Amino acid sequence: MVRKLLVLAFIGTVAAALYAQAQSVKINGYLIDNACASAHVKDANFSDRVKKHSTSCALMPNCDGSGFAVYSDGKLYKLDKDGNKTAEDLLKDTDTKNGVMVTVEGTLDGDTIKVSKLTETKTAVE
Repeated sequence: MVRKLLVLAFIGTVAAALYAQAQSVKINGYLIDNACASAHVKDANFSDRVKKHSTSCALMPNCDGSGFAVYSDGKLYKLDKDGNKTAEDLLKDTDTKNGVMVTVEGTLDGDTIKVSKLTETKTAVE
């Protein structure tokens, strides 16, 4: 009986851990390249910097090649490979020059989002 309870507890723990690793999310925030984000994330004015980050900077070869992240509610979420490609395409097609706001949907694994959908939004993000 004890052995069965231990097995059930183990299965429950593994299931909870797997569920926590792949949590579905929908996040609204500002798009920034990882090169600029990592260089300035500890700056006191990082939140303001992200909101004014230029599209032209994000598309520069060194910045573009570093991948992208979304900054929302004081946290930086990196995008997966497919999300990076979608973000690059969005930045190339947008008319927004500074502070590209997006809604990203997908599954969260740590601080990385496996993107299923990424769209620009014109609604202010706080």
